[in-house]
Amino acid sequence: MSYDRWVLRTVGESVLGELGRFGPAGAMGEVVSAWPAAVGEAIAREAWPARIARDGTLTVATSSSVWAFELTQLEETIRERLAGALGDAAPKRLRFAPGRLPERGAEASEAAVPQAPPQVGEEARRRGEELARPIEDEELRALVARAAATSLARAETRPDDRPL
Repeated sequence: MSYDRWVLRTVGESVLGELGRFGPAGAMGEVVSAWPAAVGEAIAREAWPARIARDGTLTVATSSSVWAFELTQLEETIRERLAGALGDAAPKRLRFAPGRLPERGAEASEAAVPQAPPQVGEEARRRGEELARPIEDEELRALVARAAATSLARAETRPDDRPL
């Protein structure tokens, strides 16, 4: 093992050891690491561990009260999965409540997934040209017309895919 890896492992073990002095709350790092695999990607997008109380209860922030209710129904299953991943460090109880979730990174964002451009029909092309007609610069007018036509075509094929 290289010196760098040994130092990182030793530092990591030291940090976990120090966190252990805080009782159940010290296991928060382990819980956060195990959470996505234990609950699955869909639930991890809507619920995230927030804190561990002294009695070992893990409070999980959810995106809505509906998610809090649904996950409360799954508490036993989630606790079992966490226990399988964490052993004795697993929370003794779970409490779900609406709250702030961590911001998703760009790599997890649906906007980061490239989408094929829509097929631009004749009507969208005509409307795009009509919208760009007042632009004097010919090259700019053509670019704006094409962008407008693409935007109109996308709105026609996915009307619910517009930003709020």
